[in-house]
Amino acid sequence: MNRPEAHRMQSPQEIQEVASFDQVAVPSLEAQAWEVLQQVYDPELALDVVNLGLIYELRVEPPQAYVRMTLTTRGCPLHDAIQGGVEAALRTLPGIQQVQVELTWDPPWSPARLSPEARLALGWR
Repeated sequence: MNRPEAHRMQSPQEIQEVASFDQVAVPSLEAQAWEVLQQVYDPELALDVVNLGLIYELRVEPPQAYVRMTLTTRGCPLHDAIQGGVEAALRTLPGIQQVQVELTWDPPWSPARLSPEARLALGWR
């Protein structure tokens, strides 16, 4: 006759360790997307697309991600590199297989879209 194993009571310390582990905040997929986009730089300005204010909309709905963005100027010679960087960055997220980047000029980009960090890096107040 097999006897069921007796369940050992956990000590308060063991319970606290489990609770602490369970309470570790894991960023949402959208938060992770914003983080990876901060690794995509405009090579001419040496600032990332998020702090430059180039990202107007971001949706992350696996298996797809959608970005509506602009560039600092219409004739930006690095258009393909920046757009490709955005696509590649978002594809690193778990579950993302397709990335759609829509380039828009409405509203046009202006320095008012710069984050405080970007203003500081550019020496603007």
